[in-house]
Amino acid sequence: MQFKFLGILMGVAIRTKKPLDLHLAPLVWKQLCCVPLTLEDLEEVDLLYVQTLNSILHIEDSGITEESFHEMIPLDSFVGQSADGKMVPIIPGGNSIPLTFSNRKEYVERQVAAVREGMSWIVPVPLLSLLTAKQLEQMVCGMPEISVEVLKKVVRYREVDEQHQLVQWFWHTLEEFSNEERVLFMRFVSGRSRLPANTADISQRFQIMKVDRVSKIFFLSGNVCLCCFLVACMLGFK
Repeated sequence: MQFKFLGILMGVAIRTKKPLDLHLAPLVWKQLCCVPLTLEDLEEVDLLYVQTLNSILHIEDSGITEESFHEMIPLDSFVGQSADGKMVPIIPGGNSIPLTFSNRKEYVERQVAAVREGMSWIVPVPLLSLLTAKQLEQMVCGMPEISVEVLKKVVRYREVDEQHQLVQWFWHTLEEFSNEERVLFMRFVSGRSRLPANTADISQRFQIMKVDRVSKIFFLSGNVCLCCFLVACMLGFK
């Protein structure tokens, strides 16, 4: 159910164009797009767990036969280790399905299929095969880097010119931020930590507006009304 729920979240992110801050290995996106894996993909993730799955999938290359299968593989059924260390079934009734030499590939494929099933409730999964792994990752997760140039394209100015000195100080400060600090800024502005890969998909914009009653300081609307004030203070301006 957790694998399916992950797929649902991915589908919602694609539909709503609200990226998720997910950090998944490239092999996950490749399998979701039905792209064959390479050794390089496997080496980028948890080597111990992947080596275990890989050894199950290609165990015949080690000379293991059906008779000696369980001498090398400690798992007896379709279970896997969860985040809390407990062994849980990877499919309904997995505890009662013996893991054998003949169904070892199904054991690996079932985990990927569960994520795809969850996605199918939201988006047409057959279309995933038309995407590359990188394209799917960008559709679900957006861009990991918060670009100041992109922010400049989506900002709205109210009663203030973008050439005003305070506005220039604001952008200059953002440019000096690390990406982690710009992520915190985005969370403060919009509650999100990623931007869509396509700028046209950014529907939620922030505003810089003039407020006369506080010494002509410029504020951002919404949750970030103090941001420019803080920037001005950081720069030593009042």
